[in-house]
Amino acid sequence: MYNLLNGLSVIEASSFVASPTAGLYLAQMGAEVIRVDQIGGGPDFRRWPVTEGNDSLYWENLNRAKKSVALDLGSPQGRELLQELVRKTGQFVTNFPAEGFLSHAKLAEGRADLVTVRVMGWADGSPALDYTVNNSVGYPMMTGAGPDPVNHVLPAWDLLTGAYAAFAMLAGIQKRAQTGEGLEVRIPLSDVAIGTVANLGGIAEVLYTGSNRPRLGNAVYGLFGRDFVTADGVRTMIVVVTPRQWANLVDALRLESAVAAIEAERGVSFAKDDGLRFNHRDALYPLFEAAIGARAHADLAAAFDAGGIVHSAYRTMRDAANDPALVANNPVFGTAENPSGFNYPAAGSFATVPQLDRQAPQPAPRNGANSEEILAERLGLSSGAIAALIDAGTVGQA
Repeated sequence: MYNLLNGLSVIEASSFVASPTAGLYLAQMGAEVIRVDQIGGGPDFRRWPVTEGNDSLYWENLNRAKKSVALDLGSPQGRELLQELVRKTGQFVTNFPAEGFLSHAKLAEGRADLVTVRVMGWADGSPALDYTVNNSVGYPMMTGAGPDPVNHVLPAWDLLTGAYAAFAMLAGIQKRAQTGEGLEVRIPLSDVAIGTVANLGGIAEVLYTGSNRPRLGNAVYGLFGRDFVTADGVRTMIVVVTPRQWANLVDALRLESAVAAIEAERGVSFAKDDGLRFNHRDALYPLFEAAIGARAHADLAAAFDAGGIVHSAYRTMRDAANDPALVANNPVFGTAENPSGFNYPAAGSFATVPQLDRQAPQPAPRNGANSEEILAERLGLSSGAIAALIDAGTVGQA
């Protein structure tokens, strides 16, 4: 946690991954993020993984450092309260539909300089999830060794969209500071996905070659990189990205003569060309499989580290969670009083700012924990008026 965005307040009305991630990143940099949900929790409030008490560990971690207001969003009065909160605050992150009671045009009727960032599925407003967008841009057809498509479990497009949305909020605020005008930034998940494919050269590649990239299993396209198994059964990923790393890898495995023989036979030099190492992997891989398979992982790891060779053994997420370097001794993590009651390392800001002291991670709020505070501060409602709204079931409390 850092106070780089201290003084910035944002209303968030969202669910699932992408839009809450935008609010999370803003909150971790010091913004006051006020999440508004349906009383009792939105559609993601119990999303797995959950504890035995049915508390969502997913929700608890995507909503750290935020405040919570609970409203009956099915009632006209609850919707009006949310609209007024957005107008009073001036910054709004959401994945609600572009049309309806939270449309930018409707909200801007009472706040012309409103900055809205809207996460969407498809650009036409139809719904989409990471899992359906990913298959539409082709990656599952490139993943694995075939023949069936392989979905990855990381919601990459959700996370990229969330980060882009946080960036877009700050860009919108900067534009407003220059012009005094508000605006809406729409960020469709599908456009983030296909735009990223283009940025990585994927669209140009298939149009240039006229064909799809073949499946490579765990091999890295265009580089010498793949998983290998050591003598003691440790599967490890090795990737070479510089001429020095290649030379040091060949030296560490004592393969100079064998590699030189392939170079002479095929009339190539692997010293400085990533593509040649990739194209001739049929001859190189068996050499490296045998050399790596003859030595213990600890021995190889020491040699690779000494040579600046990029490598990492495969392990489970449970292994990673118990790695002191990654978690226990990592300043990104700290402790917080989680609503679930389960005590575990909590992630704060991923960034390190050497000039500032890192603050401890903050807990997620309970649903409605800040309803009275926010309605009083932002809308100027009296305690009696708030009590009446609570009694009517329009406002919820923790």
